[in-house]
Amino acid sequence: MRDESEIRAQYEFLAEELADEEMSHEGVKAMFTHYKRALGWVLEEEHM
Repeated sequence: MRDESEIRAQYEFLAEELADEEMSHEGVKAMFTHYKRALGWVLEEEHM
């Protein structure tokens, strides 16, 4: 299992990628959104 700092780093990376104006293709945005949600759920479940 990955440690929290690695998961948070990936989450921050994905958030930055979603904010980038060059990421305008809807399929790519949808993919990153799904990964971002999944990482958020992992963080929530580990700290409940």
